[in-house]
Amino acid sequence: METMSAWVVAEPGPIDSRPLVRRDIPLPHAGPGQVRLRVRTCGVCRTDLHLAEGDLRPKGPAVVPGHEVVGVVDECGAGATRFGLGDRLGAAWLAGTCRTCRFCRSGRENLCLSPTFTGWDVPGGYAPYVVVNEDFVYEVPAAFDDLHAAPLLCAGIIGYRALRRSELAPGGRLGIYGFGGSAHLTAQLALAQGARVHVMTRSSDARDLAVSLGVSSVGDASDAPPELLDAAILFAPVGSLVPAALAALDRGGTLAIAGIYLSDIPSLNYDEHLFQERTLRSVTANTRDDAREFLEIAARLGIESTTAAYPFARADEALADLAHDRVTGAAVLVDFDA
Repeated sequence: METMSAWVVAEPGPIDSRPLVRRDIPLPHAGPGQVRLRVRTCGVCRTDLHLAEGDLRPKGPAVVPGHEVVGVVDECGAGATRFGLGDRLGAAWLAGTCRTCRFCRSGRENLCLSPTFTGWDVPGGYAPYVVVNEDFVYEVPAAFDDLHAAPLLCAGIIGYRALRRSELAPGGRLGIYGFGGSAHLTAQLALAQGARVHVMTRSSDARDLAVSLGVSSVGDASDAPPELLDAAILFAPVGSLVPAALAALDRGGTLAIAGIYLSDIPSLNYDEHLFQERTLRSVTANTRDDAREFLEIAARLGIESTTAAYPFARADEALADLAHDRVTGAAVLVDFDA
């Protein structure tokens, strides 16, 4: 049997207990309607950390994480005709949908009743090869090299959807809570719309990055922004920040929560946090249209991802650094052939 060396979540637990281990697993081959990508880079997302630590229940034993994959087609399955050998593609979190439920039929496939997700339901990009449904991959704009393209495929896409869900008007006042891989891309989108952006994060390095991008103010995660907000996005998976973010909203403002996992939210006071038509919204995955729209906009605007490259052989270290806030911007795995 052909095998490859991949990183898997052997036994979920605290990141310092090393739940991510390297193992030889069967080399995958493309089935009907699928293509196989030889992985060039894979972003390290906080969702991977939630999976490793057990905040998200693994869908099976020895799950291969990773859903910000940039690779080159090296095998096409039967009936897979959209792409050819050598095409550079990106695979993201949404790996497949049923296409028949009421949500898929109404253009809301991110709410599909029977979805599959890369690096959770199906093996992801912490491996030299990954097999993907050809209908759920994207051409990577030539404007981005492999390293800087990887974070766009989840951090960028989800940030774009969260910004839309926040209903920020052009030139509005946006608060961003947490400033990692997704937030620093979203801030650039908002700034390009003429927004005044206020960043609240506990990381001093992240505050420095925010300043370099041209935001209006930075503060600690629990600080109040210097003005009331039209919209806010919570990227940090910290439920205790929800009341503070809601309290910072002006009348009619919206808070969008942009993570798949959030710790418990403390009690809310209706008058302080929700009255005057403030809105609290979650963000659930993305549609393929979100991905295509964001990649086109990112290329047109020249969105720049700040990255920290880690050799594939040090994927466990990259995930630990993310857990301990030692990554500024987005961590990306490289050197898969080494």
